[in-house]
Amino acid sequence: MNPYQLILKKRNGGEHTPEEIRELVLGFANDQGIETYQMAAWLMAVWFKGMTVPELSALTQAMVDSGDQIDLSSLPGVKVDKHSTGGVGDTTTLILAPLAAAAGATVAKMSGRGLGHTGGTLDKLESVPGLRTDLTSQQFLDQVRRIGVAVISQTGNLVPADGKMYSLRDVTATVDSIPLIASSVMSKKIACGAEVILLDVKYGRGAFMENLADARELARRMVDLGKALGRRVRAVISDMDQPLGTMIGNALEVQEAIEILRNERPGSALEVVSVELAAHLLEMAGVSENLERARVRVRELIQNGEGLRKLGEMFRAQGGDPRVVEDTSLLPQAPIIEPVPSPSSGFVTGIHAQQIGFAGTALGAGRKRKGDPIDPAVGIIMEHRVGDAVEAGQPLAVVHARDRQTLAEARQILLDSIAIGPDRPAPRKLIEEIVE
Repeated sequence: MNPYQLILKKRNGGEHTPEEIRELVLGFANDQGIETYQMAAWLMAVWFKGMTVPELSALTQAMVDSGDQIDLSSLPGVKVDKHSTGGVGDTTTLILAPLAAAAGATVAKMSGRGLGHTGGTLDKLESVPGLRTDLTSQQFLDQVRRIGVAVISQTGNLVPADGKMYSLRDVTATVDSIPLIASSVMSKKIACGAEVILLDVKYGRGAFMENLADARELARRMVDLGKALGRRVRAVISDMDQPLGTMIGNALEVQEAIEILRNERPGSALEVVSVELAAHLLEMAGVSENLERARVRVRELIQNGEGLRKLGEMFRAQGGDPRVVEDTSLLPQAPIIEPVPSPSSGFVTGIHAQQIGFAGTALGAGRKRKGDPIDPAVGIIMEHRVGDAVEAGQPLAVVHARDRQTLAEARQILLDSIAIGPDRPAPRKLIEEIVE
């Protein structure tokens, strides 16, 4: 194989064969004949020319085959997984995973850490005292077999080609290529062994895809890709123009998930989206015969406390303190808690989700670089959503901070990120559409 010819072919709009893509990806992953500058040129050619579904299928399968794969065949039932493209206050996994498991689905999930303005499920879970996410593959399988659910960090050498290619995309302005995003997401999901994959594709100012058209294209690409690779995949396109949850920050987001499973926040945006996602998982897995029955079942599991009990069971199984589900004061607490008063009266006309996430990062709740430490106790509680009426001096948010310096920085970002005007804005839909 001549890398120059492959770069030229894609640059000129040609379609690669599966064999060409496989040699290119595995050659790069294994340092066998593909130089970094050659892969960079090919990635840029893909950015300009795109990829067909057969090309994308071959790319994703090659990425999966570059490393280990998790074999879930020994587990009972249909194995389900959910992936979110990221956002702020997006705590759906901690709600839907125990609900789906309590309903009878098999939830074997590997999650990631937060970076930039987006939160990470692992960081949230690890704010529970004693909880571990670094289980071995055998511990992971044993836990899922025993209680039906586990949420852990990536184990083994999964999809090394993706990690190596992503590092190169990050420095060559090709991160936002929709085919490359689709293959990156789906390669990890497929390597983790799920049979049913639900994708929560966010759009808005706090999402990777800011506009709906791009979110639709990404959703369509991933659904088509999953089908081509023999998985059942569905995408839910949901709003991330403002934070989804009320609470932003690791321990605070665990607290909000617990309060939703206690049925203390019915009708909240996070509850509505989490219930809908859980219902889709149950219907896709065949646990419920249709979507409406699945919604009813999920709400029953919130009302009767079975979802909450399953979350406590998962905490205990992974070394965490199960009493947290009854007493959230056992979670890490920030020493400084202060409101941010509204400078004027009117209606909240906009909340810039990405900037709210940056305010959390300024407090220490997120990372600016991989490997940065985080403070599990700090964060923000949003007191209003877009469309709410506010009076001057009324709290817009409450900041949980470690020190006065970070408090002042977060307060200013919050004030700059929340717009107040004389007219109530038209509401946006929480869930825009479903892509099958």
